[in-house]
Amino acid sequence: MYNYFMDKILFAGLKKIYGNDILYKKEDLYPYAYDTSPNPDDIILPEFVVYPLNSKQVSQTILLCAKHKVSVIARGAGTCHCGSCRVKNRAVVLHFSKMDKILEIKKEDLTARVQPNAVIKKINEEAEKLNLFFPPDPSNLAVSTIGGAAALSSGGPRTFKYGSAKDYIINLEVVLSDGRIIKTGSNVAKNVTGYNLTSLFIGSEGTLGIITELTLRLIPKPEARMVTMAYFDSLIEAAGAVNNIINSGFTPATLDLLDKNTLNTIEKFNPCGLLCDKEAALLIELDGFRESLQIEKKKIFEILKSSNAAQITQAQNEEENEKIWRTRRSAFAAVTKLRPNVITEDVVVPRSKIVALVRGIEDMCKKHNIVVCIMGHAGDGNIHPNFALDLNNKEERENFNIVKDKLFSLAISLGGCLSGEHGIGSEKKKYLKDALDNGAIEYMEKIKKLFDPQNIINPYKMF
Repeated sequence: MYNYFMDKILFAGLKKIYGNDILYKKEDLYPYAYDTSPNPDDIILPEFVVYPLNSKQVSQTILLCAKHKVSVIARGAGTCHCGSCRVKNRAVVLHFSKMDKILEIKKEDLTARVQPNAVIKKINEEAEKLNLFFPPDPSNLAVSTIGGAAALSSGGPRTFKYGSAKDYIINLEVVLSDGRIIKTGSNVAKNVTGYNLTSLFIGSEGTLGIITELTLRLIPKPEARMVTMAYFDSLIEAAGAVNNIINSGFTPATLDLLDKNTLNTIEKFNPCGLLCDKEAALLIELDGFRESLQIEKKKIFEILKSSNAAQITQAQNEEENEKIWRTRRSAFAAVTKLRPNVITEDVVVPRSKIVALVRGIEDMCKKHNIVVCIMGHAGDGNIHPNFALDLNNKEERENFNIVKDKLFSLAISLGGCLSGEHGIGSEKKKYLKDALDNGAIEYMEKIKKLFDPQNIINPYKMF
């Protein structure tokens, strides 16, 4: 079925840029109206989807859309959980699937230059061939693109030790709303030449400009790693172990927390020998030199035992390391087996408030009859509750909306924030005023207006 209501003049202009490489049939446009956030009642299809090959085409598209007062939305894998790439009005979607190249890796400079749709797992595989390492590690790194990671400043399990995407992106090529193409930084490790525009665009969710190239900072690859699973009879003991490890001066690459529901759900979906009778578990990864890892492992084991770990299991080789991580990364897919829909949320609290947050989530879900599997990056206080429900069930949907309101209110009351890596998008924008100072929001809105006075670059997100 064709979209007979499409803008014929805009279509003609896009054909001059892209030839026949344009989607315009309704059945072809539907996938681009969704991401992994909850399905809204008012699905809006983009008017067209195009596939740029370079920044020049992006610039031409923006100028054409500005002339016709049509929005432009950048899209990669579409795995965001907060509606960051959802269509909110008449829009052209720029799908970057054809800009997925790793352009170069310079070992001597510890840098990689990549296009926005380069997949993070592939970037790391190519870097590792030169004994280099790109630490940001989203759980769905096999499909997550570097452009999306930059737009949301994604981090993943390794953030506690290594930081997030913002710490490893040193330069961007960005197309602005007036069609200009700028570089925001330089390809050097240290740079305080003018304002840090690179950091301004990272985490902006594609609302200030469209990223068409990135320069990444790499580090030497750790020689080895060890993955440990520590099980506890209570959540409080697991959280206490996290504090004891950190207070003892250790910085594991990952310190992930999984509650009993999560352990049971992922073990049924992807068996790995997890102990499903325990209330909580910590997935701990150490990395570094082999000799030092043996010493660290011994001391970490001592700390875990003194923290009342009920049982500790240790991966014996890289194959077992990967097996545990494959199971951990399958959590979202596993929860889909419980109910027709899964909604993954993302809040951050001070590490000392993790137990209060998790207990609060459990209580609110029990009260409103919502199934939840709680996991997260305990080292940095970033908790991800996975809610399983049927969005077609009116009562469940209403109950979930109550739980969602309570979740964000609780996180803020504990001194936390709305998101550590999933962003705000269209799903969390109504909570922004509760989480930020009014003056801060005012200046964010001014920045948006400065970079995008016509409000055509991914509009109606965040504000």
